[in-house]
Amino acid sequence: MSIIPECLVMAKPAGPGCNLRCQYCYYLQKSSLFPGGPWRMPEDLLERYIVQRLEASPGPVTHFEWHGGEPTLVGLDYFRLIVLLQKAHRPAGRAIMNGIQTNGVLVNERWAGFLSDEQFSVGLSLDGPSDLHDAFRKTVDGRGTHQEACRAWQVLRKRAVFCNALCVLHAGNVSEPDRVYDFFRDLGVTYLQFLPLVIPADAPGGVAARVAAPTASPHAIGAFLCRVFDRWAREDVGRMVIQNFDEALRPIYGTEHALCVHRETCGEVAVLEHDGSFYACDHYVDPPHRLGNLRERSLSEMASDPRLLDFGRAKRDSLPRACRECDVRASCNGGCPKDRICTTADGEPGLNYLCPSYQAFFRHSRPALTSLAAHMKAGKPLRAFHA
Repeated sequence: MSIIPECLVMAKPAGPGCNLRCQYCYYLQKSSLFPGGPWRMPEDLLERYIVQRLEASPGPVTHFEWHGGEPTLVGLDYFRLIVLLQKAHRPAGRAIMNGIQTNGVLVNERWAGFLSDEQFSVGLSLDGPSDLHDAFRKTVDGRGTHQEACRAWQVLRKRAVFCNALCVLHAGNVSEPDRVYDFFRDLGVTYLQFLPLVIPADAPGGVAARVAAPTASPHAIGAFLCRVFDRWAREDVGRMVIQNFDEALRPIYGTEHALCVHRETCGEVAVLEHDGSFYACDHYVDPPHRLGNLRERSLSEMASDPRLLDFGRAKRDSLPRACRECDVRASCNGGCPKDRICTTADGEPGLNYLCPSYQAFFRHSRPALTSLAAHMKAGKPLRAFHA
């Protein structure tokens, strides 16, 4: 038996299927790779995946991540089966942790009860107040989904389910940092992630590559992050964890990045589609990055494939000189390769569209985060820190 390297597998039991038609979604188009639908991972393939994931994962805890599309489309009974299979094949002394990313539309009391009982962590997509959320996150028939997402938040909170809110930063909400931040604070969110949206119109592009709506400008994204950071540093350190700020703190504190976007190399978050196809990354689910199928190759074999390792190292090895010499490289590491659609002032390709926002934010936050790192190393309580 071989061991899977430090590779998190993002499994998609419902494939690219979704009950929403968000204007900025990058995954719906993947349905062209899988003719037919609705999609559902067959139960024998599901069991094979669970068995191999448990057998080949190092350490005392095995993590399972369930994504989509919208994973709740396979139904609550399907997730009950997932848990039964995990318990049936769990090695003695092994702990299992499950995470699910959802739009919340189908999450009701029964779902919340199950997720609480089985100690799932939940990522809930929510873009701020109703008008900002509903501008792009709509149902198939064009209705906004803010009410359903907030209802899901409330029922999950009532059942004490660990819940992380994921907010896409787009042209509709990026100009209102205070309003967006107040919304999440008032909702009682304690774990929050901002995900800047980048949709290339035609890539590669020039120094200022063309992007499609509703992508915001990198300068607006930088200003948003700086403004929210200032409020968080003054008001909410120790009360709210914001992943973007946690990642900015890590190199200053002396720990590795946890988020693949800012790690030096990538390839550590692979994708298992509903039909068993295994891909290098959620943003590279395409034929060139398909590494095999679980019906033909073992999970550990695909996770150790040299092509996956090469894919991960290419992020570091393809950095343009402007990135290699940048003062925030340790914080940024060039960002996600999917967003490297610009050229440098010297005409070298591979510059991230978000480069101006990363530079603005990491430079702006550095003094306060340096003080916070010293505060933490001195063993002082987080709640006592104020920038």
